[in-house]
Amino acid sequence: MQSLQEKASEWSGVAAGDAFAIDDGNVFQVLGGSTQPFVDLSTNFYNRVYEDEEEWFRQIFAGSKKEDAIRNQYEFLVQRMGGPQLFSQRRGHPALIARHRPFPTQNQNDEFFQAHCILPCCWE
Repeated sequence: MQSLQEKASEWSGVAAGDAFAIDDGNVFQVLGGSTQPFVDLSTNFYNRVYEDEEEWFRQIFAGSKKEDAIRNQYEFLVQRMGGPQLFSQRRGHPALIARHRPFPTQNQNDEFFQAHCILPCCWE
């Protein structure tokens, strides 16, 4: 039976070793040691999510307040990129797979998510 980590690697196409390469640097410090870039990125991202024209996609997030989603994401990103442990202090271990288990994940959703939300918000 595959571990959750192996499934994540298989589904994402990213080897586990490559996924954890982020641990070798400190992106938080490279970006000036401020939470603001992560707040801006997360705000832009979730504005796109909550305003998306596709009803089925918006419904995935209907049970979450946008402000909470923004805070959870930017605190997680700050922590993961080498900054203070904001997410863990407030919510405990990130446990991403377990936290996202209730959400429908299919290749269609993942591709839509990346094409319409993740990639565009990184260049605005």
